[in-house]
Amino acid sequence: MAQIIAEVSRTFNEFLLLPNRTRTDCSPATVELRTALVRHIVGERSAIELHAPFTSAIMQAVSTPELAIALARNGGLSFLHHNQSIQDQVAAVRQVKNFKAGFVTSDTNVRPDDSLGLLVDVMRRTGHSTAAVTHDGTATGRLLGLVTSRDFHPQRHDLAEPVSERMTAIGDLPHAGPDATLSEANARLWDERLDCLPVLDGEGNLQYLVFRSDYTDNKRFPNQVVDAAKRLRVGAGVNTHDYQERIPALVEAGADALCFDSSDGYSDWQAQALTWVKKHYPEIPVGGGNVVDGEAFTFLAEAGADFVKVGVGGGSICITRDQKGIGRGQASAVLDVARARDAFRERTGEYVPICSDGGLVHDYHVALALALAMGADFVMMGRYFARFDQAAGAKLPTRDGFVKEYWGEGSNRARNWQRYGQGGQGLVFEEGVDGYVPYAGDLDEGLALTVAKLRTTMVSCGSATLPEFRSTARLTLVSDQSFQESHASVTLRDTPSTVA
Repeated sequence: MAQIIAEVSRTFNEFLLLPNRTRTDCSPATVELRTALVRHIVGERSAIELHAPFTSAIMQAVSTPELAIALARNGGLSFLHHNQSIQDQVAAVRQVKNFKAGFVTSDTNVRPDDSLGLLVDVMRRTGHSTAAVTHDGTATGRLLGLVTSRDFHPQRHDLAEPVSERMTAIGDLPHAGPDATLSEANARLWDERLDCLPVLDGEGNLQYLVFRSDYTDNKRFPNQVVDAAKRLRVGAGVNTHDYQERIPALVEAGADALCFDSSDGYSDWQAQALTWVKKHYPEIPVGGGNVVDGEAFTFLAEAGADFVKVGVGGGSICITRDQKGIGRGQASAVLDVARARDAFRERTGEYVPICSDGGLVHDYHVALALALAMGADFVMMGRYFARFDQAAGAKLPTRDGFVKEYWGEGSNRARNWQRYGQGGQGLVFEEGVDGYVPYAGDLDEGLALTVAKLRTTMVSCGSATLPEFRSTARLTLVSDQSFQESHASVTLRDTPSTVA
């Protein structure tokens, strides 16, 4: 006879937080969102910490290098998806690791014999007024000079004239070497009254441009997650099929953390893969998952997982529960796994963080997962990040506004059959769908709003840190009627009101 779990499988929508006493020293400005990413000894700090408890899903539609850069600059971490060749995933990791705040890869480039007319077209296309003149017209070619919109006028100069006639040649152009720091480059911009400083390698090839207009760039992102060399951190997803070839390449490329990505992490395959990584690459943190109960968490933690992802079937793009009848309400899953994590901590003296993956529909669900009251150390989101400019999906116009493409790893579009273990060399049936999400603009602005909501929620609950939030938060179950009461019930204005 099957084992029956008497507890109801509950979602985040079924809970609300109760306010706690707010101390005078607890305000949004003093709230600390730092959280451990990987396993650590109790009482010691984690080797990798997030400055904001957000990671992006291991999905083609979500975690691009551009999104990884933006998220790391805002305190979180992306796990670049593995449903691509090893070479392509390695290149994506290197793109993030090679990014330097304030150091810009030139996207407006011409050759010296290109016409001014072509230069006008390039500037119009990119929207930038400074172009690098390289021997081959690429962003990394040998730099021959710079030309700006102040060096010529389309109505005054012959547009058939070559760029070389109007550019400032490299011999007259201040430039920096490959070891220049951003502080040194910014100092030269101001001391030498420059608008732009090229950074060249030892052979004279262009690496970056540093602009005076980007001087405040670092000040905008005080919570960046960086490694010991001040490079942005980035994670990478791996599977249990080609990991022995993929992981060495990712480690060599500089990936800061790995995560085995599976729709069902409670398997001997994943335990064997974790054991292999810990034997051959003990220095690289690696997560496991996904699971929905404490027994599965303990299985992966004992196999060596440095964090464990929680959630099966709760993602907005996932139909595993519809197709296979497998899964668990995300709130119940997180609560159960958190209990097992705490028991593992007491038994071993090691803390293995858990990640709530899926089931996060509203911003306040982040607080519930993190209150984590339910026990998660950080969250992983797909739909949320797929809405932003930096995600992979195309931005498309509709009658009601713009949308972004979003597809699940279990959909035919993703062609990620290995993740689901259905047998054969393809998906026998889909466990995800292909659709659209409302477009939400730039990640910096959207995540700032979510962080502001999280901070004020924590203040209302009297918590200044995430560990305090987890230990003191109080939750109440919500009836259908009280859920309806939570939402506005008036006819809303469709035009702004005026104040006399």
